[in-house]
Amino acid sequence: MGVLDRTLTIKRVPTVLSNYQEEDDVGKLGCGRNCLGKCCLLVSKLPLYAYKEEDDAMIENGMAYSLDQGPSISFLHDLLLGQWEDRMRKRLFRYDVTKCETKIITGRYGFIAQLNEGRHLKKRPTEFRVDQVLQPFDANKFNFTKVGQEEALFRFEPSNNHMTHYFPSAPVTSESDSPNIVAINVSPIEYGHVLLIPRIFDCLPQRIGHASFLAALYFAKEAADPFFRVGYNSLGAFATINHLHFQAYYLQVPFPAEKAPTQVISEAQDITRNGVVISQVLKYPVRGFVFEGGNTIQELSDAVANSCIRLQSTNVPFNILISGCGKRILLFPQCYAERQALGQVSPEVLDTQVNPAVWEISGHMVLKRREDFDKASEEYAWRLLAEVSLSEERFNEVKAVVLEASGLKEILTCRTCLKEEEGTEELLQESCESAQLLPKDCTVLQ
Repeated sequence: MGVLDRTLTIKRVPTVLSNYQEEDDVGKLGCGRNCLGKCCLLVSKLPLYAYKEEDDAMIENGMAYSLDQGPSISFLHDLLLGQWEDRMRKRLFRYDVTKCETKIITGRYGFIAQLNEGRHLKKRPTEFRVDQVLQPFDANKFNFTKVGQEEALFRFEPSNNHMTHYFPSAPVTSESDSPNIVAINVSPIEYGHVLLIPRIFDCLPQRIGHASFLAALYFAKEAADPFFRVGYNSLGAFATINHLHFQAYYLQVPFPAEKAPTQVISEAQDITRNGVVISQVLKYPVRGFVFEGGNTIQELSDAVANSCIRLQSTNVPFNILISGCGKRILLFPQCYAERQALGQVSPEVLDTQVNPAVWEISGHMVLKRREDFDKASEEYAWRLLAEVSLSEERFNEVKAVVLEASGLKEILTCRTCLKEEEGTEELLQESCESAQLLPKDCTVLQ
């Protein structure tokens, strides 16, 4: 059988996101476990944060703010961290992430390295398909309806009167439809690491939709902290559970991907467009896009969601980083898992056991071996992430898909705008030298 004919699978160990994610528990969870399924949650009460949806402007906490000034820390920030620390006191986490060694790697980008030697040991092996971004939900496998209620922090729902409300104890009724749940990640990468599980009762597979992505943007917006980022991994890009969820945590330094220079690549096809601007990430080991602007948060959300939906339908794995309190979204198509399955990743990189998902791609490297942590350098981080990136040719094909899905077209004139930091010539030289490390073309088989 030829290479192009065979199904790609990869032996891997998924992150344990819940204390109830154990092989022996599959098929046994539900009633009697005080779980998040309909059998238990409908007769329970959880705190409820009801956020107001904005129709005409990206405003924060009821007041307009400038991009330079930014918003003040919100109530959601205090609520999330207070609930998260309460679960820490109750010893619900598998380890104390605050004791993990972390350092900023010397270099222009300031990659962040964390040593987390125990995280990969508390997992169970599974067969994970990497050649299909869209896969049906399987109720027989672990999903978040089987999570214990003590791991849930609160519900996160739009309010029904355009006002923000908080209810310390609100019943979950059949009229509540299918709630959005914020829960802890019991194997945290950083302080405040949580999961946003949209419409938990609907058992949605891991795929982006308009409503779910808008909820994730509001989550970042309501937290109102530039150091709180929301991330997403598609199937084939190291999502470990096929039940729709986003991840989020606090990190008190800029991500390297956020500091990379960008080049505007889009312009509206007509004057009625929504003001969303798409840029291309430059001089960074992983090729990607940045979405900004929009007359409303809905318009920005729709532009990104439309692009993701198209990538999903064309079987392109991707990772998303929501930063800037929901005003800036980075989208990285990637092909590391397939390259790994085809034996195209260098043995040196494979030995690190690092699976580059959204946090690693953004520049927060969670390392599992002391030797990798001790010798970590910018060159090391660049070499690892370069294995993730699409080739220039394939990236240009994806770029055309993204622009079309967003209702935009590529700028082909001298109006191209380059936004860079100081030291352009030096960065360009570094980029040219590092470009030699980028892999050959990589597509996901359909």
